[in-house]
Amino acid sequence: MAGEGNHKPIRVVAALPARYGSTRFPGKPLADLLGKPLIQHAYEAARRVPGIDRVVVATDDDRIADVVTGFGGEAVMTRSDHASGTDRLAELAQKFPADVYVNIQGDEVLQEPAMLAPLIEAFRADPALEVGTVCHPITDPADLGNPNVVKVVCDHHGNALYFSRAEIPFRRERGGFVKGEFFRHFGIYVFRRPALEAFPTLPESPLEQIEMLEQLRFLQAGYRIRVLTTEHSAYRVDTPDDLAQAAREMASQPAEA
Repeated sequence: MAGEGNHKPIRVVAALPARYGSTRFPGKPLADLLGKPLIQHAYEAARRVPGIDRVVVATDDDRIADVVTGFGGEAVMTRSDHASGTDRLAELAQKFPADVYVNIQGDEVLQEPAMLAPLIEAFRADPALEVGTVCHPITDPADLGNPNVVKVVCDHHGNALYFSRAEIPFRRERGGFVKGEFFRHFGIYVFRRPALEAFPTLPESPLEQIEMLEQLRFLQAGYRIRVLTTEHSAYRVDTPDDLAQAAREMASQPAEA
């Protein structure tokens, strides 16, 4: 079982929030990606993450739930009025007791599932950690001005200082792009149960409202968010064009043994 070893055993549940409605891409979780629905790719990748005991799709749509159970996955129906994936996960936590919860968006397919193992291990090793996430060095200068690419800056201890859709840090002296100066935040979170349960009770923060980034609610409330850097990436699908790009990239990868 995950958690055995030198540290106190913990139970880890991963949830994939998945909504049918989407302004830019209605029905996105069920969109075909190389012969499988997108949500199946995301689910199967999550199942391969070391240290996760259970994977559940949290949805408010019967069509998604039926597809998930059809390919052998586990789905649970949640309310349709949640403002964020974290709110949906907090509801799921009432039905699936665990010590730690991993939130992996249903439209995000991990290229290398092991990328999350160090973050889960960090929670196992340090009981003081409340919220954690991952980032990746930005390699394409075009991403700096893309508001759909969320950037993060951290302190010397690896804790988030701020997340933004804007270019942070801002280069006052406009020189050439240097890899390692900027980091893209992935919408993947790990929560200790008390922090997750607290989220719906926290007031929606002004920064959260401005940036439309739910993690800023935690930061503005004084929570520490640990950020680990990974060299691996994920296929994030926000639009049909993203889906086509993911298909091209995935098709070019060598088949698993």
